[in-house]
Amino acid sequence: MQKIINLFDFKQKVDYKTEVLSGITVALALVPEAVAFALIAGLSPLVGLYASFMMGLVTSILGGRPGMISGATGAIAVVIVALAKTHGVEYVFATVILAGLIQMLAGFLKLGKLIRLVPHPVIFGFVNGLAIIIFMSQLDQFKDASGNWLTGSNMYILLGLVALTMLIIWGLPKLTKAIPASLTAILVVFGLVYFLKLDTKTVGDIASIKGGFPPFHIPSIPFNLETLQIIFPYAAIVAGVGLIESLLTLNIIDEITETRGYSNREAVAQGTANILSGFFSGMGGCAMLGQSLINISSGARARLSGIIASVALLIFIMFGSGLIEKVPMAALTGLMIMVAIGTFEWASIRIINKMPRHDIFVGMLVALITVVLHNLALAVLIGVIISALVFAWESAKRIRARKYVDETGIKHYEIFGPLFFGSTTAFTEKFDILNDPEEVIIDFKESKVVDMSAIEALNVLTHRYAKQNKKIHLRHLSQDCRQLLKNAESVIEINIIEDPTYKVMLDK
Repeated sequence: MQKIINLFDFKQKVDYKTEVLSGITVALALVPEAVAFALIAGLSPLVGLYASFMMGLVTSILGGRPGMISGATGAIAVVIVALAKTHGVEYVFATVILAGLIQMLAGFLKLGKLIRLVPHPVIFGFVNGLAIIIFMSQLDQFKDASGNWLTGSNMYILLGLVALTMLIIWGLPKLTKAIPASLTAILVVFGLVYFLKLDTKTVGDIASIKGGFPPFHIPSIPFNLETLQIIFPYAAIVAGVGLIESLLTLNIIDEITETRGYSNREAVAQGTANILSGFFSGMGGCAMLGQSLINISSGARARLSGIIASVALLIFIMFGSGLIEKVPMAALTGLMIMVAIGTFEWASIRIINKMPRHDIFVGMLVALITVVLHNLALAVLIGVIISALVFAWESAKRIRARKYVDETGIKHYEIFGPLFFGSTTAFTEKFDILNDPEEVIIDFKESKVVDMSAIEALNVLTHRYAKQNKKIHLRHLSQDCRQLLKNAESVIEINIIEDPTYKVMLDK
């Protein structure tokens, strides 16, 4: 029983009032997002709403980050839109289920730790790009059905209500934190529109959200190899995009709350949620940074807020659609604009002239790719690759050699810095093969042999000295470096000096 209590964090102190009110606020913010993302994917609005319910409920209960909100997202919608158009919604359900299995496998294999390889500039770019996307997506509310900008009283009313919403969300916490500012803003604007009979766009103008409990449904597709070939590429991308967005959101919430989430547990929870989403007529999804920030900024820190948000969303669908469809879009638009403002890392602008140029470039590139292509996984991947290449280049430039000849006439090369693919050229240029004595020692006390390129560089150097009837020895190799060379001894020729007095502390 104690293990079950620890698993679901029931021991955590919960402010029930804050959790419930925050959950209701998040549920209201989920409605237009889920509907919009389902329409982007070419699916029924209910498919997006069902996905947000299932994703939010399962990850709130099982996930590795209390307070984080999951649901149907634009990143997933962009991936599956082509599949939905060519093969239909049944293949989408099957794809989501397979993606969930891949995510669970990643969690069980403890691959969540790979998120540590994402540098801070990439996270800055990801967050800023997402903030810009959230802001730009709200601009559609200022257009009519034909895509033209609103004019006259319609525009003035909408602007006024959006500004009022933003003012309440900004100003109310300065007066009192007894009630969530976001929920208060929505209720105030709703009351003004309802009692003053203002003519403005509502949730119901986008689509009807009326429905029942998500129906259990096994995807109606042929279970054969051809089907797997169709859905697997989409499933792999959905799984990757979902995990990257979820684990980056987890890291950001960790920083805000100064607590620690569990990436592998979150990966398993995301996978479980996607599997159930596919079986219960949902389009799948992942963590939502905007809604998560609404939840955290409202004071929620436990799992209850996410559970309340999911259950409230289902209640809206089943019983409260008539009321929720009357909620003004101006209130939700103002809420999401404030989320975008709060999401943007304004510190990234202040540090432009104070941080390395390549880091600034990476952050701006990731943000640009995120905004232009709406492909978060690709943006993060490109950012990580560029950062890794820059690191390799900088490390390659730092390899050095200190040279001296001892009293016996043997020349020593003391190497500083790692020997790897990027530094092999600079390494070999440091040796004076023609003028060196007959015996040379290369000391690796302050260096490491890292990869195949390093091994080959040592092999080539040995042969070059041998052609001049000279011999080189390697000294002070750590145990892992010795093992690398031992594994390759059948294809290389390298002399290692045994030095039993030299010890290297290895990671356990």
